[in-house]
Amino acid sequence: MIDLEAMKDHVEVTWADSIVPQLCEYVRIPNKSPVFDPEWEAHGHMERAIQLLASWCRAQPIAGMQVEIMRLKGRTPVLLVDIPGRVDGCVLLYGHLDKQPEFTGWQEGLGPWQPVLRDGKLYGRGGADDGYAVFASLTAIGALDAQRIPRARCIVLIEASEESGSPDLSAHVDALGARLGVPTLVVCLDAECGNYDQLWCTTSLRGNLIGTLEVQVLTEGVHSGMGSGIAPSCFRVLRQLLSRIEDEKSGKLKLDSLMTPVPAERRRQAKATAAVLGDSVWQKLPFTPGARPVTDGPVELLLNSTWRPSLTITGIEGLPALRDAGNVLVPQLSVKLSFRLSPTADPQRAAQAVKDRLEAEPPYGARIAFTPGSAMGGWNAPAFDPWLERSLQNASRATFGRDMLCMGSGGSIPFMGMLGERLPGTQFVVTGVLGPHANAHGPNEFLHLATARKVTLCVAQAIADHARSV
Repeated sequence: MIDLEAMKDHVEVTWADSIVPQLCEYVRIPNKSPVFDPEWEAHGHMERAIQLLASWCRAQPIAGMQVEIMRLKGRTPVLLVDIPGRVDGCVLLYGHLDKQPEFTGWQEGLGPWQPVLRDGKLYGRGGADDGYAVFASLTAIGALDAQRIPRARCIVLIEASEESGSPDLSAHVDALGARLGVPTLVVCLDAECGNYDQLWCTTSLRGNLIGTLEVQVLTEGVHSGMGSGIAPSCFRVLRQLLSRIEDEKSGKLKLDSLMTPVPAERRRQAKATAAVLGDSVWQKLPFTPGARPVTDGPVELLLNSTWRPSLTITGIEGLPALRDAGNVLVPQLSVKLSFRLSPTADPQRAAQAVKDRLEAEPPYGARIAFTPGSAMGGWNAPAFDPWLERSLQNASRATFGRDMLCMGSGGSIPFMGMLGERLPGTQFVVTGVLGPHANAHGPNEFLHLATARKVTLCVAQAIADHARSV
């Protein structure tokens, strides 16, 4: 039996004395993912980050542990930690160390590469998404070993291209081959939590399609007084094209290839989550005064943001800054489109459907081109085995004092879809610390330290119970 109080002490001390100082150093490293820093290798930030994590791992008193930085030419590295076990089976624990770019809007005294401890939170880019994962994983394993609790072999895999869509991970997994074995439990620490009051498990992830839409009407800009009324504006053409794929009033997408029906179990989970979170489903977002969500019902908002597809325009080129905007009819516009797809939608089929719909019958004969950049599938989790459901519920009650809850996530973790295809019989625990206002990818990202410690304890419990189940 686990001595829970002793385990709490172990986790608290490790986090306070060892993990938090290392995470502060990690936050300082601007190791942006390759899509945001194509010269990542020359800049050396990714190397600094992985060396920092590897050094901390090697310093942990875990018997038989092997720590290795895996390298493939032209690809980001992977940190692999292989820890022998005392019972059959294998547990794979996953995270990533690459980061999103800086973004704007950080509060005074905060910044993306400036670690700040305030009110039980560690502010800075990448601590919660997802630098803490390797620290939590090894601390959970070390806490079990300190009490000689039997467990299976554990493999910790930390990649460095997740924020770019994990383009390098499949090659690393192929190169590792049989070394990874056949994990019977996968723990992913890169997910959301609906609040900081209980354990949350993610049961679905939306896919993601990113592409660039280009609209060209003229070969060069012309005086708007001379050209408007003769040549259509690129912006008008763009509006017409976007209306082909999205209802501008509701935000509902019009292409069947991007969506799949919501399963009854996911609707049930959304209702249970809405009953706990209520209006905080939308109040967690920084709405400007007077703005409101697309609908009033928290259940529908949860399904909108976790299962149904949506479109976001994340970038635009061709329009000058306001201070430089003269009376000119711009010749072309390019916009970056980011589609969130239903978890079980086919991303390649979705990409082709978007391209076909946007490029067909160009308004005014304009030159229209949609170029898909990345297309990744989502993931729909298999049902928990009874032992795992009991384990997670017991862990949440013992650690947080409340029941565990399940919900879908609106984001994407490419590795989960990859593993789901390769390991159809494997159990998954996808959890994390990205709760209200944690704001990963945006300004003022923070790691809620108390939740991170409690998630560490819950992971330890799941690993221990996994050993009893095999």
